[in-house]
Amino acid sequence: MRSSRWMPVAGWCLATATSIVLSSVALSPVLSTARAESGDLPDIDQLPAPTAVAETASAPAPETAAPSRSRTARPRPTSPSPKAEPSRVTPTTRPPTTVEDGWTVTTSDGVKTYVRSFVTGGGTAVIRMTSKGTVSLVTATPADGFQVVKQGSDVNLAVYFNAPNHSFIVHAQWHNDAPFVEISEVGG
Repeated sequence: MRSSRWMPVAGWCLATATSIVLSSVALSPVLSTARAESGDLPDIDQLPAPTAVAETASAPAPETAAPSRSRTARPRPTSPSPKAEPSRVTPTTRPPTTVEDGWTVTTSDGVKTYVRSFVTGGGTAVIRMTSKGTVSLVTATPADGFQVVKQGSDVNLAVYFNAPNHSFIVHAQWHNDAPFVEISEVGG
């Protein structure tokens, strides 16, 4: 009965982790193309001057006079607005998001990024790989009674969900020009 009490929490954690991953995958093409022509942040001196008119506002003074006295609003100072320059926005297209063998795939600058969630009895691991061969762990959420251990490098990664006498292993690497993941269970 104890484990059924944690099922809603585990479900919420899984849904939250999945939404975070999907959001980051959806936003990564937008963020990477924000300054695609240079790849650098602009120098502060190259930014356009602010065009908003500064107004000062003061808090109204508390009324201490008789109720028959009325307040009049003062007109706020205005200044002519500067002429707007034509915008230099170039239209950008979002790289399409596709699904290949269960992986969510985006392509940016010729590099494919693969993201996928793997659910085991010991927990959930979200893995990211690129067509350049890099492997990374996005999130790892252990199930009740399990602990997470990450081992390996950025080309060969293993995520262990360990409990006494029981482990689940998510092994990920780039192999034969494709993402490769193997899930193993030891003990039980």
